[in-house]
Amino acid sequence: MDAKDRQILRELQRDGRLTNAELAERVNLSPSPCLRRVRNLESAGVIDRYVAIVDREAAGYPVTAFVQVTLARHDRAVVEAFEARVRETPQILTCHLMTGSSDYLLQIVVAGLDAYEAFMRETLHETPGIATINTSFVYGTVKDTVELP
Repeated sequence: MDAKDRQILRELQRDGRLTNAELAERVNLSPSPCLRRVRNLESAGVIDRYVAIVDREAAGYPVTAFVQVTLARHDRAVVEAFEARVRETPQILTCHLMTGSSDYLLQIVVAGLDAYEAFMRETLHETPGIATINTSFVYGTVKDTVELP
């Protein structure tokens, strides 16, 4: 990747709906070389996908929680079962394998505290192999971006 590719990425991260002509103008390229660079970035896996970023509160998910999960055991069956459950659960936006005192950090969105309680009782508590769960609720956000530097 060169500086022009990084410039293209910066513009697409800011507005993924740019037309190729608009993008080319912003990065000072003609449309054909710009499109070729974008296609190369896509085929190399640098651009993973294009998405709409939805306002959580407007979509009915005003409550965000970060949940630390520690597994009781770390054998393959327990880990695979837990991770499969995470992948199939729409309320879990992100799941990170962590170092430190917990094994996983989950980012969860729900419609309210009652929905969080139901999520805990019906999903996490029913997932075999979990030893501990520790929840922290978000009460404000200072920065929330998906734009890489």
